[in-house]
Amino acid sequence: MLDIQFIREHTDIVKESQRKRGESVELVDEVLSSDETRRESLKEFEAARAQQKEIGKKVAAAPADEKAALIAQTKELSNKVAEFKAAADAASEAYTTAMWKLSNIVEDEAPAGGEDDYVVVKKVGQIRDFAAEGFEPKDHMTLGTGVAGIDTRRGAKVGGSRFYFLRGAVARMQIAMLTMAVDQAEANGFTLAITPTLVRPEVMRGTGFLNSHADEIYRLREPDDQYLVGTSEVALAGMHEDEILDLSGGPLRYCGWSSCYRREAGAAGKDTSGIIRVHQFDKVEMFVYAQQENARDEHKHLLAMEEEMLGKVELPYRVIDTAAGDLGSSAARKFDCEAWVPTQGKYRELTSTSNCTEYQARRLNIRERMEGGGTRPVSTLNGTLATTRWLVAILENHQQADGSIVIPKAMRPYMGGKEVIEPTAWEA
Repeated sequence: MLDIQFIREHTDIVKESQRKRGESVELVDEVLSSDETRRESLKEFEAARAQQKEIGKKVAAAPADEKAALIAQTKELSNKVAEFKAAADAASEAYTTAMWKLSNIVEDEAPAGGEDDYVVVKKVGQIRDFAAEGFEPKDHMTLGTGVAGIDTRRGAKVGGSRFYFLRGAVARMQIAMLTMAVDQAEANGFTLAITPTLVRPEVMRGTGFLNSHADEIYRLREPDDQYLVGTSEVALAGMHEDEILDLSGGPLRYCGWSSCYRREAGAAGKDTSGIIRVHQFDKVEMFVYAQQENARDEHKHLLAMEEEMLGKVELPYRVIDTAAGDLGSSAARKFDCEAWVPTQGKYRELTSTSNCTEYQARRLNIRERMEGGGTRPVSTLNGTLATTRWLVAILENHQQADGSIVIPKAMRPYMGGKEVIEPTAWEA
């Protein structure tokens, strides 16, 4: 949610942000109109309420011959007060509804446009020339099946399409990768948190995921009105709902380890084979509460953390500055790290990191104590440090001609010193 005072004073900035996102500019005028109606309705209610109290005082002290008229006047005014209150409540609800539709204000540096209008910030690493090595690369499903590590057929039998089993060394590789991410995070001052994967609607709404992404989220209805999270960001944001934090010693940093769930409702026909777009996966997510003036530097730090992890698993990748129209409603700016996938001949997203400024904190009422004794909203940021999808790029980029997989050096201590995952016969 945005600061209404900022919207009043900087209407052009908010409208330009909406335009840059490709979202409704008229919504800004709707917010301002509903704000004015809300304030006028509240003023009328408060004036009537004050008058009602004043007459109430007169009734107690009035002579007997005047009391009847005053009591009648009180009753009449009481009805008006009730009407004014109902109008004020309705105006407040309309204002809140309009306000919660507005997306965060996009940073000036973020590119305009949609999904394909990103800007490539840099490319890192050397793409393998498999032709020069004398063999055609296999895709991650062929490789995963060949080492008895990925089983989508039985996953579909148990859970339906886009489910899978990870087994053996590939399952160990995922655990190794996530544990390595946690170790890196803790070394950088992050606190590990195993988070709930079911959250209340208020928390899901507060983080901004019930806007354009609502159809991607699994919901448990009666008798339980809860949502399955698509990222531990949701739970970590909700953890300090309605709290006042002490950030005088620096940002509050968490890394959340959780299973995540996504309906992939908008992915019909996309990546139907393999484990790129699946309904359930595991992830280590960074989440930070920072002072407003430190948010941009913290965003750079999260991106550097992601790049460090990608370096450890020895993947060629690029960093892109995501265009405004492809940002989630909460993000003011987002950088993605995309790894090269040889059999697809293109880069695919592995991480993203977003600066959500004060947008989520205002919705969840998360503040910090100021030196002068007042409070203000904090800034929140998030970033992926490792997730199941990484296995796709690791398997394909580290494959050998015989179908074996070379384990990246940094991961070997987490896999008992194992250096190579060898092809394994199994019942396919």
